[in-house]
Order: sequence, then structure tokens, then C-alpha cells
Amino acid sequence: MKIIVTGSKGQLGRSIQELSSGYTGLTFVFTDVEELDICDQHQVDTLFASEKPAVVVNCAAYTAVDKAEKEAALAEKINHHAVANLARACRKTGARLIHISTDYLFDGNKSTPYQENDIVRPRSVYGITKLEGETAILRTEIQSIIIRTSWLYSAYGNNFVKTMLRLGREKDQIGVVSDQVGTPTFAGDLAKVLLDILQMTAKDSKQFVPGIYHYSNEGVASWFDFTKAIFEYTPEINCKVNPLDTLAYPTPAVRPAYSVLNKSKIKATFGIRIPYWRDSLKLCLVKLSED
Repeated sequence: MKIIVTGSKGQLGRSIQELSSGYTGLTFVFTDVEELDICDQHQVDTLFASEKPAVVVNCAAYTAVDKAEKEAALAEKINHHAVANLARACRKTGARLIHISTDYLFDGNKSTPYQENDIVRPRSVYGITKLEGETAILRTEIQSIIIRTSWLYSAYGNNFVKTMLRLGREKDQIGVVSDQVGTPTFAGDLAKVLLDILQMTAKDSKQFVPGIYHYSNEGVASWFDFTKAIFEYTPEINCKVNPLDTLAYPTPAVRPAYSVLNKSKIKATFGIRIPYWRDSLKLCLVKLSED
């Protein structure tokens, strides 16, 4: 079974590449903007015609949440129109699509974990454009799996864990927001789920169950809790972490105050076990220390 992976140089794409050799019966075509500009329908159609993928995994996205407030047109181009290009190519060729979405679709006003059928009400340009991407896929009526995730980090690229490690080594104390609550998600864990779904599909196409799903690691944390854990597992860092209210740390984009995701559906449908966020954080920090 041939699979095209877009955004292969990002956190999730690189995590899929790292783990993919452990999966038999799957052939991957890893692309990033240099090999495939998904904003260009002709390029997308040409690659689909030559490679004839059975499944496309879209890891490409505009994810600079604050910059998106000023670069709304670019965010919409990548998160909406490019996704529509992929969905149209899938409809033409019969390929299936797995697309990665976000917890930023929710307004954060709940106090219990968000389910897939909860009302979406994004409060940022990033969230709005990601919702438009989801809508574009659903309109094409192709066989698609949309996975919303949250607070993604890894040993690759720029992310919260790597930023906190840098700040922790540079400063005696830092302030981190303590009233925004969600769940950190290790990209390696999400990559494994995607690969497991692909392998199930390769063995039996009925194992590909279309729909919207939520995936994050287990457990709940604030950004403050997350930072405290990062430093706790990095003994050489001796930096004090002070809790901040969101109002004390204004950002261009509004973040959901609460974006914990309910993972019951993905666990039941695909029979997966989800690691606890602290356990996965330890693994990532070990990986970073070895690099």
C-alpha cells in the first residue's frame, strides 16, 4: 500500500519517518514543500497521477498561531485551500485521506473533555482556518479520517519543550501561564497511531473507519504544569517557574482556556492504548539528551 505523507519535515512528519521502517507492507512517499506545493492543484494532481497513493496523510499546516493573526491569507491558503486541493485529488483518484487538525477549533469554555460532536467555535485565525480545512474535506465526501490533537511536541523542530529547555538554561526564573489547561501530545505517539491505522488498513480496508477523532496523550496539565515537569526531568536546570494568569501574558491569538480532548472514540474504534503525557515527556527528553 502506497502512502503520500505531506509536511514530512515537520514534527509529525519526521516522527512518522522515524518509525515507518518498523511497518511492513507500507510504501511511503515523503514530501514537503520542496517536493510538493500542496497549494498548487496542478502539482498535487500530477503527483497523485504518478504515484497513485492508496492513502494520503496530511501533516502540512500553517501552525504559527500568533503570526496567523497578521498572516491570515497565508494561513488560509495552507490550512484551507491546500487541504481542499488534496481532498479534490483524493476524490478524483479514490485515495483516502488522513488529516491532522487541532484543539483550537474549540472556544475553551467547557470544563469536561471535548467530544468530536461538540460545537466548534474557534477564536483565532489559526483555529478558523483549520476548521475551514476540515469543512473542505467533509464537503468532498471522500473516505477521510480527521484527527484533532493538542500541544504537539517532539525532538524535532521548534516547540514548547525545546523553548522551555532553552529558557531554563538561560534564566534564573520564568513565568508560564497556569490558567490554560489541555494535554501535551508527543508527536511520536501520534505517529505510531497513524502508522497502526495504516497497517490495519493495508491488511483489511474495512479497518479504515472514516470520521473525526480526538487524540492527545492521557492526563491533564496547564502550561505551568508542563514546564514544571520538563524541568523536573532535566535535573541540571535550576530555574524557578512562576505561574501567570493569561491576562498577565497577552498574545495576539486567543487560546482556549480549556481544551482537554475526549479520546474514547479513537480508542474504541482502533483498539489503541494511549500513554500518559508525563511518561511520553520523559521519553522525549531522553531522546533530546542523546541528540
